[in-house]
Amino acid sequence: MEFRIADTFTSSLAKLNGDEQKSAKQTAFDLQLNPVNSGMSFHKLDRAKDKNFWSVRVSSDIRLIVHKTKSSLMLCYVDHHDAAYEWAARRRLEQHPKTGAAQLVEIRETVREIEIPSYVEAKPEVPVEAVPAPLLFANRDDDDLLAFGVPAEWLGEVKEATEESLLELVDHLPGEAAEALLELATGGTPALPIQAGVEADPFAHPDAQRRFRIMTDVEELERALEFPWEQWAVFLHPAQRDLVDRHFKGPARVSGSAGTGKTVVALHRAVHLAKTHPGAKVLLTTFSIALARMLRSKLGLLVGDDADLLARIRVRAIDEAVIEMYETAHGKPRIPTASMLRALLQTASKSVEGHNFSLRFLEAEWSEVVDAWQIDSWEAYRGVQRLGRKTRLGEQQRSLLWAIFERVRKDLRAEGFATLPMVFDRVAGHLEDNGEPEDSPRFIVVDEAQDINVCQLRLLAAMAGARENGLFFAGDLGQRIFQTPFSWKSLGVSVQGRSSTLRINYRTSHQIRRMVDRLLPPELADVDSLIESRRGTVSVFNGPDPEIFVEKTNDDEVKAASSWLRDRLQQGILPQEIGVIVRSDAELPRALAVVEVPHPIER
Repeated sequence: MEFRIADTFTSSLAKLNGDEQKSAKQTAFDLQLNPVNSGMSFHKLDRAKDKNFWSVRVSSDIRLIVHKTKSSLMLCYVDHHDAAYEWAARRRLEQHPKTGAAQLVEIRETVREIEIPSYVEAKPEVPVEAVPAPLLFANRDDDDLLAFGVPAEWLGEVKEATEESLLELVDHLPGEAAEALLELATGGTPALPIQAGVEADPFAHPDAQRRFRIMTDVEELERALEFPWEQWAVFLHPAQRDLVDRHFKGPARVSGSAGTGKTVVALHRAVHLAKTHPGAKVLLTTFSIALARMLRSKLGLLVGDDADLLARIRVRAIDEAVIEMYETAHGKPRIPTASMLRALLQTASKSVEGHNFSLRFLEAEWSEVVDAWQIDSWEAYRGVQRLGRKTRLGEQQRSLLWAIFERVRKDLRAEGFATLPMVFDRVAGHLEDNGEPEDSPRFIVVDEAQDINVCQLRLLAAMAGARENGLFFAGDLGQRIFQTPFSWKSLGVSVQGRSSTLRINYRTSHQIRRMVDRLLPPELADVDSLIESRRGTVSVFNGPDPEIFVEKTNDDEVKAASSWLRDRLQQGILPQEIGVIVRSDAELPRALAVVEVPHPIER
């Protein structure tokens, strides 16, 4: 008997308290071990429209809702008695007549008329004739809408949808239908789901696999339920699954705005490569130690206690990984601190006459141009393109600057120091001269790739750039924080034809996303002219509209923000779920004033 779990089960499990979750999980484990156990308290839900829905007693008040046939049992939902029964009464498991995908469809007749919030507005001085809101999909025929996965019984409501009612309507539809309608409404052209038809296995469809998964053993089920809110560990969107499984003949990159699941794809990609290439080592890396620590914890959640996978997937910040490689070949490097470099630059600057470059400019030119690109000669510095540097330099100015930087390079060598870019350069040279060690990673997956720098990318290209599936990058140009732009292609990393964009946002509500999208252009281009389009991105959930307050004085701002925070706390939002953000460290006193006045709010 096949034992499945639905994403609706994991999301409902996350809403229970700790003791209730523990009891529900134990019942789920017992069901998987023996789905026909006569000791389990099954109750057929005769009032449900789907006659295969049963309830299973967890405790005096908690019930599991399962879908049970002769050949399969699926965990669908868990809640308190009345709420669980109500959920089952409003749903039916069916196969879509056009796409062939299995869907848990909300029964239209059990849903109250969709209510659109109304707001009290000032009455206009002159009466205005009411103009009906335009219908978004009235000109779409039934076959078009069915092709996008809209359930047949919801076709009428979809054709009556307006801009005001759409966001509420899509909450009642399967994911593929909701995403397509939202993209259509914003002027996009959504890709059609696979049209498998009713003859195909309904659970084999990519859109079914995003919400239903077969659990092969108790360990797999235990991982799925250990952190039920982390649904990414079990269910992948078809677009994510395609990128995870796809074979690339060269370096590949996935982009997407914040919240679209790029890190999820990177994690699953690393696991996929390790599973499909037994014995091969995979490096999962990013630009910071804190992010690498986060990736390591999520990898543990994804693979559980699979010792082989955990041993073959190394998770390191890229600087950590390369320093380890350097130590193997050359011993521990002596890396100068920022203050040491500043002192060397200041000394070298004073030794060269005829310039008025500030120390701040020298530091930036050194770190972003000379050291980043490992420029080691006047000829190289005279011809280098200084992308991202605002100050234009003539040849005479470059000559003076090179005299300063050449002195710094000489002083570093004399003291036995090597900057991080020098460490990367020497490791790359060692690989070229001696080949890769036996324990080198065969595949490299890079998260937050928009913030890797020149020397890091150059080494990654030397390590795995020539191999099929060798390099996989996940990042977003719109989230670049630290690095000035540079050409990937000039370093031997071309993702032309192997670049994809994720468009489904799991972390940001429709309302917030629509507002923040105004801050970035609809398209961003990198130095190699590859365009990342932000058009067509849709969110999977609703939320309140963002509120913007503009106050006349700082005191008024503090009072308004503090009052808003107290209102949220009174609504039951926990203090640890609230963040107060300002633009820079210099603005922190403003944030502190908000949480401390007039009544201290726990920080």
